Amino acid sequence: MSTKKKIVVKIGSSLLANSDNLTLRYAFINGLLSDLAQLQTEGHDIILTSSGSVALGLNMVGKRPEEAGVLDKQAAAACGQPLLMNAYRQVASEYDLQVAQMLVTVEDMEESRRFLNIKNTMLRLFENDILPIINENDSVATRDLRVGDNDRLSAKVAQMVEADQLIILTSVEGLYDRDPSEADAKFIHEIEDVSEHLESTTGISALGSGGMLTKMHAANMAQNAGVETIIAEGIIERPVSSVLKNERRFTRCLVSGVTASPLKIWLSNRLQVSGTLVVSNEVAAGIVGRKQGVSRMDVISIQGDFTKGDVLHIYNEDGEEVARGLTNFSSEETMLMARHLDMPVEDVIGYKTKSDVVGAENILVLEENHLQLDAPEHDQKVVIPA
Repeated sequence: MSTKKKIVVKIGSSLLANSDNLTLRYAFINGLLSDLAQLQTEGHDIILTSSGSVALGLNMVGKRPEEAGVLDKQAAAACGQPLLMNAYRQVASEYDLQVAQMLVTVEDMEESRRFLNIKNTMLRLFENDILPIINENDSVATRDLRVGDNDRLSAKVAQMVEADQLIILTSVEGLYDRDPSEADAKFIHEIEDVSEHLESTTGISALGSGGMLTKMHAANMAQNAGVETIIAEGIIERPVSSVLKNERRFTRCLVSGVTASPLKIWLSNRLQVSGTLVVSNEVAAGIVGRKQGVSRMDVISIQGDFTKGDVLHIYNEDGEEVARGLTNFSSEETMLMARHLDMPVEDVIGYKTKSDVVGAENILVLEENHLQLDAPEHDQKVVIPA
């Protein structure tokens, strides 16, 4: 692992593409890469997570952002990504900056083996002073299998490489306590608990898939992983170093508490739900008290199609998510074991085991600073007969 200071920089579509004609803003790209090249020279490891491929490709598929559907956006991403990377490469070459492209999907970030492969690739790029440019692979992503926005993707990347800072550049200076268009809106310079500020962040930009709310989600994920988040305006001249040197206004989201283990961090920062278990309120209380895992006798209902090693979201009977943990069995095995409590496990699933469905050692109890996820309603739920 490199001992250099690691910084993840996230750039939104509104900074990269002109909102009227959906063409590249070369002035911003030039200012950004000039700044990143200088920071790299000063000894920092930089990762750039970049939106923009969909916005830049919409002209080629004949659509405006407000009318484009999922298939239009997938096609636009396939058209726009080469344009975006070509621009990055051309400008980077002016500053002797080497860049590499990495396209990822939500499955890449959630599955442990792929997660480690991506991490190892980025670390090798660092060793060779190459700037990784990461984007979600929108050309193959679907509505149900998307990271959803590159803000949270950047937080996952920051978690992955154990970054020191996540810098999110956007079209505003930072976070306000309400809509900044309101006359009495107050700028927030520093945040200790991101979850307290979610209600004031509801708007989205014309080009991006998220707004300040997704930036707060990203900051929450980063906080729990021990990464400081900075939200600042994406100005043209020295957009990153001017923030690092405290030369202009921005919002700083501080690291909260003691950083958990890498496993616990990976469990807490989820982008999609692989599967869920519902347990009784009594069992849920035992889990929260760190006294037990989830046995086959505890399962009231199962949701989702999951495999061994997936992360399950555990809910109580009131629909509150209380924990997340690694499952020792597939959804089919779990359903069979829970439905046939009168039979030995080996007779039900074909092999002998003493494992819980989710072991206590592989459970993360959600604290107040973790954002809970609602169980997906579209998946079929299997209720276990009493």
